[in-house]
Amino acid sequence: MRLDIDEVTIEAAGARLVDGIRLSAGSGTFVGLVGPNGSGKSTLLRSVYRALRPTGGVVRLDGEDLHAMDARAAARVLAALPQESPAEFDFTVAEVVAMGRLPHRDRTAASDREICARAMTRTGVAHLAHRGFLGLSGGEKQRVLIARALAQQPRVLVLDEPTNHLDIAHQLDVLSLVRAGGPTVLAALHDLNLAAAHCDVLYVIAGGRIVASGPPREVLRPPLLAEVFGVRAHPVTHPETGALQLLFDLLPPTT
Repeated sequence: MRLDIDEVTIEAAGARLVDGIRLSAGSGTFVGLVGPNGSGKSTLLRSVYRALRPTGGVVRLDGEDLHAMDARAAARVLAALPQESPAEFDFTVAEVVAMGRLPHRDRTAASDREICARAMTRTGVAHLAHRGFLGLSGGEKQRVLIARALAQQPRVLVLDEPTNHLDIAHQLDVLSLVRAGGPTVLAALHDLNLAAAHCDVLYVIAGGRIVASGPPREVLRPPLLAEVFGVRAHPVTHPETGALQLLFDLLPPTT
């Protein structure tokens, strides 16, 4: 399923947080959104998973206005992992993951159990099924929420910092898992090396605007990284995968 963000603008309290952004994610592609803190990444993603209505512009799924869709219909094709997912009640892990099945009218108890069990196994949380969600570590909670999103069986998956709280092994595993699952993915990522290794296309956002886009090797160039992130970058090639990787240090002080 194709995702298009067409001239989306978002304003709040008199400030323009996102300014006329255009972004496209072709069916089955993994698109990364990178930028410094406060650049507008999370605000833009909130408009994509319908938590925030754009002030202007439109978000489309296969040409259809996402915000005009019925909520249940939208939830059957798009799942999201927000940066913050507060929980007030101590549901079990199995119950949290099962929430991903709620948008599907044609589900049965048996099929739900099978889909949820598979999602928990894929994310390494099956052994936590009967534990209370609130008692888990940050990394365990994150993997449970990813399992919930996978149980929803979306065609489009929106992820806001999905590797937060995860150790390095689970960071690599989760992004590989998401990529292998086949949905169209739009993910905000802080780690530029993870973004370079897993994304087909990157969009760089700064000050609420897209300032660069394209394949990671074409986008993550030292001059742009110095301008946008304020760091000096040294590109290298991963010896096994051939993917772009970056070494960083601070920019030398100006005189």
